Amino acid sequence: MPEFADMKKLILFFFFHCFLLTVHTAQSQTGPIALHPQNSHYLIYQGKTTALITSGEHYGAVLNLDYDYKKYLQTLTDEGMNYTRIFSGTYYELAGDFNIEKNNLAPKRERYIGPWPDAENDKSKFDLSKWNDAYFVRLKDFLTEARKRDIIVEVTLFSSIYNDKTWGVSPQNPVNNVNFTDSLPYKRAQTLDNKGLWPYQEAFVKKIVTELNDFDNFFFEVQNEPWSDRNVPVYNIMNKEELIKNEWQQKADFADEASLNWQDAIANTITQTEQKLPKKHLIAQNYANYRASIPDVKTNISIINFHYAWPEAVQWNYHYDKVIGFDESGFAGSDDAVYRRQAWQFMLSGGGMFNNLDYSFSVDNEDGKGTYKAPGGGSTALRAQLKTLADFLNSYSLEKLYPNYTSTLAAPGLITYTLSDKSKAFAVFVRATGTTKSTLKMAADNGTYRVKSFDPISGKYTSLGDLKSVGGILTIDINIPDGELALQVLKQ
Repeated sequence: MPEFADMKKLILFFFFHCFLLTVHTAQSQTGPIALHPQNSHYLIYQGKTTALITSGEHYGAVLNLDYDYKKYLQTLTDEGMNYTRIFSGTYYELAGDFNIEKNNLAPKRERYIGPWPDAENDKSKFDLSKWNDAYFVRLKDFLTEARKRDIIVEVTLFSSIYNDKTWGVSPQNPVNNVNFTDSLPYKRAQTLDNKGLWPYQEAFVKKIVTELNDFDNFFFEVQNEPWSDRNVPVYNIMNKEELIKNEWQQKADFADEASLNWQDAIANTITQTEQKLPKKHLIAQNYANYRASIPDVKTNISIINFHYAWPEAVQWNYHYDKVIGFDESGFAGSDDAVYRRQAWQFMLSGGGMFNNLDYSFSVDNEDGKGTYKAPGGGSTALRAQLKTLADFLNSYSLEKLYPNYTSTLAAPGLITYTLSDKSKAFAVFVRATGTTKSTLKMAADNGTYRVKSFDPISGKYTSLGDLKSVGGILTIDINIPDGELALQVLKQ
């Protein structure tokens, strides 16, 4: 018996030591933002569990010389946002594209700044064999200003080109550079069969990876919406089975094999370049709109990005043990409510990132108070509401929470989205469908739970009392006059 007791003590000591080591590792984490060592569905930055939540400008803060990014970043900080997304400058747009009245991604040609300089003998064209030093100075200053404010930057290296009109101004188009003359259709530009463009793309990736290596407050994204140029329709999100070719808002598309091979080459270039550098940064890949089960995620990809994402995008891909991001919102009107609710539903399903594409930010409106005509939303009020979501999530030890699809036993007239540690803490978002009152029954260990409702708009808590779980069932009477609320449920 003494030997058994000694062995038991040894086992307990071992597990306690492992626990302390894990906690110490998390608390002492330095260096670039990383997957959390205890729960890789969230990020860790400067020793803190981090869920990225923002409502940010239309990705042109660096490439548009007219954009005051310092004022913009300060606005994000003042309003509680911790994340923004930028395009690198390999792609930019034209005024009026996508029916956007004030488009940060559409600077005038003379106000565009990108990684490649004007050619010496022809200022109307670019030289892909050289670097625009002024661009890298501006890019690094942007990262520096973001770092001062603890803002994480998603650096999107490439984007789909979408149409011949936008391809007509692209630095990568042979008609716009002095480096090669073969005709190249835009749908082949971001494949490995791109008539000599690949070496310039590879060199750019190596250059930007090297230039930014010293920064901790960013991660890379390979390409924005790669399926838009080379798509494989896979799943109809509507009440139909047929996949209509041009109805992109009814289906989820994947990128085709040629695109995926090129994206793999970009991601591998990042990884291989950083092998010789001090710091290693996360890589995101943008897989689809809406929701789909991704068939393959490479090992050097740490963030799975969706646009216009449904909660099922998290559920169906959670097994990859990576961060899943709602990388862009829009095309759902300009009402704050739709994007607020999308954020709550996605994050309370286990998502790790939410980025609302916010059109209230534009040149001369870097305070986010501008008016706009665009296929999306954004406002000071919405950003305040997204801050309430961040505050609610940060009231928990987020790294201990996981999606809980079985805790809701009954919820008449309600849709619930739940995170929990499965025993002591539950975070619930509730959407009403045709009712203002209901009774929620949850599976919970016997005992007393302190229950508070949380208003997603005002951020105010209301005590619902200390409630007892009897026979493994916790019963909560809910008033939900505004159609949505959150619940904080903590075991006493």
